[in-house]
Amino acid sequence: MSTEPFLETDLLGEPWVARRLPVTVSDNAPGADHAVLVHQRAAVPAPGQAPRHARAVLYLHGRNDYFFQTWLAEALLKAGYEFYALDLRTCGRSGVGYRSPHDVRDLRVHDEEINEAMRIIREEHGHTLVVLNGHSTGGLQAVLWAADHPGAVEAVTLNSPWLDLQAGGFMRSYGSALVDLLSRRDPDRILIDEPLARGVPGWAGDGEQPADWAVGATLGDVADDLYGRPLHCRWGGEWDWDLALKPTPSFPVRAGFMAAVRRAHRDVHHGLGIAVPVLLCCSTDSAPGAARGDMTPQEALRQDLVLDVRQMVARAPFLGSDVTVRQVPGGVHDLALSPEPARGEYLSTLTGWLAARLGPAV
Repeated sequence: MSTEPFLETDLLGEPWVARRLPVTVSDNAPGADHAVLVHQRAAVPAPGQAPRHARAVLYLHGRNDYFFQTWLAEALLKAGYEFYALDLRTCGRSGVGYRSPHDVRDLRVHDEEINEAMRIIREEHGHTLVVLNGHSTGGLQAVLWAADHPGAVEAVTLNSPWLDLQAGGFMRSYGSALVDLLSRRDPDRILIDEPLARGVPGWAGDGEQPADWAVGATLGDVADDLYGRPLHCRWGGEWDWDLALKPTPSFPVRAGFMAAVRRAHRDVHHGLGIAVPVLLCCSTDSAPGAARGDMTPQEALRQDLVLDVRQMVARAPFLGSDVTVRQVPGGVHDLALSPEPARGEYLSTLTGWLAARLGPAV
């Protein structure tokens, strides 16, 4: 009987393939039983052969997101790094049909699938150097995992990581205490306005069932989501991602998930002590909700509308002793989705830093 893992053509099409990774069902993600590892078919070395690239990058997506940024992968492949992306349990490819996508009650529940992805990359595929790359919540996930698993990767690279709550000191302290209380009593409690939650997969309130994403989650004006909609081709943007996996407005945020994020933020604030080099990239500008006012989609495409870049820069020293911060003018929250020239600057910054800190790939 064959022991070869089953690889199916990914939703991105060839040469991309997807591998289902079974995980232990946990109360921290009720019912979630798998994650999905995505890579190119040629990443699997022939029996007895070395991988086409000795080095590899493992990418962790953000919240309300999944891997589709193939141009990020191509830039890293060109730089000599095999590219792997992990859609974590409850998220993206792994969250299809899940009761509340991206909803977990402890971020460290994802350690199991990250560990398995790393085992595949190093043991099955034979890569000798691995870099962890994370965006937004995936960036928070990446620094937690790297701190908890010293020596497991050679570097960590971050794309607009979520390292603190975008709010004032009062809300970050007393608000977090309230969220923690709510999470214990009602972890499924939605913490965003119902008009944004309605029509998004996973929404449920007042006894109603979640609505079909195609009916409510993608209708309306571009101003209904000034971050996502100016980027998507449906509203005149540059990109065509799957709105079932990355809807706009986003999947609702629940109390259990937010409490988990705030616990992770406290870990960052106490200092993580990551021993390997860390690169933190973010935009030069950000605009919290109250500051957006009459912002146009064109203005939205030049800054981070999701998180506060000042908080990222302020929290960078808490990650470890070797942290490089690079800010990208005109970058949006996911720097890989930024309009040019910001996108190109981010990609060249990422690959240039890897070459400078880890040496050129051969």
